[in-house]
Amino acid sequence: MAKQNPINTDQDKLNLFPLGKENYKLLIIGLAIIILGFILMIGGGSDDPNVFNEEIFSFRRITLAPIIVLFGFLFEIYAIMKKPKA
Repeated sequence: MAKQNPINTDQDKLNLFPLGKENYKLLIIGLAIIILGFILMIGGGSDDPNVFNEEIFSFRRITLAPIIVLFGFLFEIYAIMKKPKA
């Protein structure tokens, strides 16, 4: 008897990846949110070590940026856990 070869379809090729195409898009969006949060944290230092700059304790650096980074990580968890559409 001849060996039967399984039929390769596009659906079989899609199953090679553990996540769907939408999941990867959401992961990239989450990474961009995290990067934005870290960008908001930078700055506020002084060029002269003898001068103290109060701007380092601004609302943007102490409160807003960490909340955005935390939201980005939560978004990443959502992107991983979301079931891909079949």
